[in-house]
Amino acid sequence: MPDDIGLWAVPLAMLGGAIRVSTPFLFVSLGEVITERSGRINLGLEGTLVFGAMAGYATAVLTGSPWLGVAAAALAGAAFGLVHGLLCSLPKVNDIAVGIALMLLGMGLAFYFGKPFIQPVAPDLPALNLGAWSDLPQVQAALRVNVLFVIGIALAFALAWALKRTRAGLILRVVGDSSDAARALGIRPARVRILATSLGGAMAGIGGSYLSLYYPGSWTEGISSGQGLIAVALVIFARWSPTACLGAAVLFGAAGALGPALQSVGITGGYYLSYAAPYVLTLIVLVISSSKTAALTGAPRELSLTK
Repeated sequence: MPDDIGLWAVPLAMLGGAIRVSTPFLFVSLGEVITERSGRINLGLEGTLVFGAMAGYATAVLTGSPWLGVAAAALAGAAFGLVHGLLCSLPKVNDIAVGIALMLLGMGLAFYFGKPFIQPVAPDLPALNLGAWSDLPQVQAALRVNVLFVIGIALAFALAWALKRTRAGLILRVVGDSSDAARALGIRPARVRILATSLGGAMAGIGGSYLSLYYPGSWTEGISSGQGLIAVALVIFARWSPTACLGAAVLFGAAGALGPALQSVGITGGYYLSYAAPYVLTLIVLVISSSKTAALTGAPRELSLTK
């Protein structure tokens, strides 16, 4: 890094890294907020994320359009969510067990169908150069923001508003808090949960398309590194709030950017430990969330983990 950056080198690198790394966390966590608000937990989002990454990349390679890739990833994620929702609507079916099974299925299918697309190059998603006002390449790189990140921010606030102010949000919250109360109001909880799980899967698929079409911007079998599972813990940490998910996603993104930021300024000691920061943070979040007094504050009452 040049001398005119000085002590700002690491914060700038972490800012840019936080924006890039947080986007998949944001989309997956927002999707899981919708699912869990309906009273269902989906642990299969890791598989949905990976399959969405593969589907998006393959479609972009075949069509030459990254946005068609995003649409294909959303459809693939919605399909996985729909299967999860339909299976969990059956009597005596455990949603956690179904989620784990679909996680393994999604990853297996992605690895199988994605092999022909490891070498081909797909077009990247566009980005906004918010640092064009600066002559410093480090500032320009840090403020190069992908369009999906901006869309994710808008979705977080829109979802928070919808949950509080719209009829659909009220129905979702009623179903998540009490199936009996929902039925008394003429609402069919199973149908609502199926739709919510499918929508949550679609958003996880979009998060996967970001991985393959922008950052890191290629399709490989190890592209996710557990981000789908981390996002589920992030939702608990954010207390099922969409806007809190935005802040938590950026926090986790900054943790994920710590290793590359330190390496960019020549600090290589503890290389592997710094790259483990997101997983350490996840463990800390889980420990905090397991508090007897505050663990389930704000949790929908119909969630499996509250029973």
